[in-house]
Amino acid sequence: MRVQVNGLTPELFLELYQSVGWEAPGKEQVDEALRHTLATFTAYDCDRPVGMVRLLGDGGMSFYVKDFAVLPSYQSRGVGSLLLESAQQYIRETIRPGWAVSLELISSKGAVAFYKRKGFEERPSEDDGPGMMKMLRT
Repeated sequence: MRVQVNGLTPELFLELYQSVGWEAPGKEQVDEALRHTLATFTAYDCDRPVGMVRLLGDGGMSFYVKDFAVLPSYQSRGVGSLLLESAQQYIRETIRPGWAVSLELISSKGAVAFYKRKGFEERPSEDDGPGMMKMLRT
């Protein structure tokens, strides 16, 4: 298994995104999103793409995990761990020594235990309110 950094195409994004049952946006919208993504990570089993994650962020204080998808037949086989570690390593190599940054995400219900094992904290917590989001449409 290997991870390619910044090689995710709109076509591959759509293939992996839809493989987990998500309703995909159009290719033009995906292309725009990828152009503004900090980094992408695509997992391959030999030459077969089996998972992806996008990393968004400001490069200084905040990073956000988005569109984390692994083919259903490859789930629970270490692909997600490999992708998440690759994204975290990218952040460690990008930020300056001594900096602490936040890495955030919104988990799907079925992935909460995975993220907790990886050191993420659920929200709300004693100190923080819940993670929140709002979808806007035109």
